[in-house]
Amino acid sequence: MGEEVVKLFRTWSSPYALRIVWALKLKGIEYETIYEDLSNKSEALLECNPIHKKVPVLLHNAKSIAESHVILEYIDETWTHSPYLLPRDPYQRATARFWAKFGDTEVLPSVWDAFTKGPGKGQEEAHSRALEKLKLLEEEINGKKLFGGEEIGVVDITLGWLANLVSVLEEITGLKLIEQDKFPGLWGWMEAFAEIPVVKENWPPRDKLVAKYHAIRQTRLSKEAQKDQ
Repeated sequence: MGEEVVKLFRTWSSPYALRIVWALKLKGIEYETIYEDLSNKSEALLECNPIHKKVPVLLHNAKSIAESHVILEYIDETWTHSPYLLPRDPYQRATARFWAKFGDTEVLPSVWDAFTKGPGKGQEEAHSRALEKLKLLEEEINGKKLFGGEEIGVVDITLGWLANLVSVLEEITGLKLIEQDKFPGLWGWMEAFAEIPVVKENWPPRDKLVAKYHAIRQTRLSKEAQKDQ
């Protein structure tokens, strides 16, 4: 069998692509990183992901796989050694898929909305919606070290952005979302997750994240102000 060729198309800041970095490193898979400028996408990226034209894209022996959730499952099913990203038990695996999807479809949009609204009623309502979603995660973690129990799993990986980006957005806006006294379980999970070596060693530079998301927020606020005129 020939040598495997694994490449990852990503950007320096994409939380979706960072999931794949963590997964590959957890599995001990060697890969080549191809950094993309999404304002000037390469022909290679467009060929590998012609539908969405986004990162991440995993290229494995010339076969391209897109979308972070799909890639995570592909990694776990292709490299079947431990650590396992998904539980072996069918019910636990289905439950993990549910919470991973919940994180992307419910938690992430609500948190982003809370931080990108300008001061006022709209921000207060968005903040309340985000807190409601986070309370459900607090109930789910329920005293566990990680969502996967003692070992990192797909739910931890897909929710991993909470352990970094929330504090970045709190710094930019002054708005508090996840506080230790209100979310002790989530707080403990964020601390435990952030200390996992493959996670800790691969966070994007914080100063660059602050600058990036501050600019994104200002652009969104400017557009909202123009709509109100």
